[in-house]
Amino acid sequence: MAITELPALNEYDRAFIRKLIWNALREDIGDGDVTCNAILTGEENGAARAIAKSELVFAGGDVFRETFHQVDPHLTFTIRADEGQEVGPGTILAEISGSLKSILMAERTALNFLQRMCGIATATRAFVRAVAGTGARILDTRKTAPGLRFLDKYAVRIGGGQNHRFALYDGVLIKDNHIAAAGGITEAVRRARRGITHTLKIEVEVRNLTELEEALTAGADVIMLDNMSTGDMKTAVALTAGRVPLEASGNVTLDNVRTIAATGVNFISVGALTHSVLAADISLLIE
Repeated sequence: MAITELPALNEYDRAFIRKLIWNALREDIGDGDVTCNAILTGEENGAARAIAKSELVFAGGDVFRETFHQVDPHLTFTIRADEGQEVGPGTILAEISGSLKSILMAERTALNFLQRMCGIATATRAFVRAVAGTGARILDTRKTAPGLRFLDKYAVRIGGGQNHRFALYDGVLIKDNHIAAAGGITEAVRRARRGITHTLKIEVEVRNLTELEEALTAGADVIMLDNMSTGDMKTAVALTAGRVPLEASGNVTLDNVRTIAATGVNFISVGALTHSVLAADISLLIE
């Protein structure tokens, strides 16, 4: 898949990602690769393979390829894994051939993108699998690396999760600081309803059952249960009785996510999918 074919993105977004890759290469290469310039003539040709060193969910092959092609559009590039495919150690993910100088110049930036995206997809798949059969769905958050949100959230989808709002402009989420600034949940919801288009839903973060009842009365469309105990979550599900979707958030881990899902909440948001993800172990080896 070429970068111009990234799913669910318009051309402006695709152009942003191409520019993101260009900036990352500029950051790493600068005025030139002094090591390659000193050792290689530029005439050497060869091939390299990207190889998984651990189990992972593959994501970001198109970004990986685009990075190499921005350095040298003449490189031959073949992706050997499908997006979302689970692979084991030793699996060949991609093969590149052509100028060895170009391959070596693009290597680190390309791997940085691929390792992060595969790491996010792998972590997401683990959370999705942990709640299988409960009906709860795993969401990401806005806790992404600055500038990498398109790629981070794409990797979450590849891992089987769902995207929460993309940014501040496409969804209303009234949090504790908004509530404090407005003077309460009821007033915050009233102002939000007055100030937005009818096509946007209003989500309200609550910290306890009293705030939950106020949010329901105020007309919230979705309610986030922030750092509640599982006991309170169960009570919240019973009190809400399906009137609005409930999202659990705060300190979610692989160890407790199924317990949270068993309370009956509809969504579980996991900031760790993107804010502290472990990069997948992938090597690029010259043949």
